Amino acid sequence: MRLLVLGGTGFVGGAIVTEAVRRGWSVTVFNRGLHGDVPVGVRRLRGDRTGPDGLAALAGGEWDLVVDTWDGAPRAVRDAARALVGAAGHYGYVSSGSVYAEPVLPGSDEDAPVVAAAADALDGDYAHLKAGGERAAIEVFGDRALLARAGLILGPGEDIGRLPWWLGRVARGGDVLAPGPRELPVQYVDVRDLAAWLLDRGTEGVGGAYNVVSRTGHTTMGELLDAAVGVTGGGAVLRWTDPEPILAAGVEPWNDLPIWIPLGHEYRWLQERDVTRAYAAGLVCRPVAETVADTWRWLREVGGVPPRAGRPARAAVGLSPEREAALLATVADRGAPA
Repeated sequence: MRLLVLGGTGFVGGAIVTEAVRRGWSVTVFNRGLHGDVPVGVRRLRGDRTGPDGLAALAGGEWDLVVDTWDGAPRAVRDAARALVGAAGHYGYVSSGSVYAEPVLPGSDEDAPVVAAAADALDGDYAHLKAGGERAAIEVFGDRALLARAGLILGPGEDIGRLPWWLGRVARGGDVLAPGPRELPVQYVDVRDLAAWLLDRGTEGVGGAYNVVSRTGHTTMGELLDAAVGVTGGGAVLRWTDPEPILAAGVEPWNDLPIWIPLGHEYRWLQERDVTRAYAAGLVCRPVAETVADTWRWLREVGGVPPRAGRPARAAVGLSPEREAALLATVADRGAPA
């Protein structure tokens, strides 16, 4: 199988390359060559897809499958797709659940309305960039375009730092503000499971849009944080706290306390999307304990969350120690150790 990855050195792209190499595929990556390394045996083509003649290095190539991880201007997806439409059998675009037009009802599937976006747009917010990228892929490749609307992506290599923040916090030990309830369902996908699904479906020539994320409740906040305590050995004590005092203190779910989105929150749908279609198409999600353990192992190897390959830096996630301590003091009589 001949695979071309547009990108290939970041979090998701790197996982796709690693999985393809493991399968013994012929793998080519196309990027600017400024960030990250590629495994031995992977061919690297260099070019800036946003610049004049930036796709020239792709000329003359032939691939069975292209996977595009781009999250910038949709026009770059359109131009790449046009350059490859006669040279590739299938086009996989790593999209996002953020493409859905708000308000989104929990439990919505792939038929929910998507934000209006143009395939030739040069800017926009994240939702419009991804939706425009989808439109570009479909306009050029039609039913040969596979749209993987990923949700929360965790696992080794994570360059946003959500699960790494929790692992680092738990590793420091002491009382940890654990946002409740313990049984709160969490929906996410391990980056390696996303990669495997994309390559499997691309090989089969599957097209269309899929919510590629685990079932709601694949794990819970309790299971995730218990796994973090178990692998780090930091002696942390989880102080489970109801959502109300946390929210009253101005804490932002998802950002201040990564992964956590309480029931009833306006963005709760991010962890309650219907995934019937993806599971019917072969999605398999590994246990949370494996994702947590492997991410902790990777973090210790690399020493910290890496910069995002070729992308602007994002604001750091997670509460500061001072703010967490103040919250713990405020709700001490409400929480109970796990």
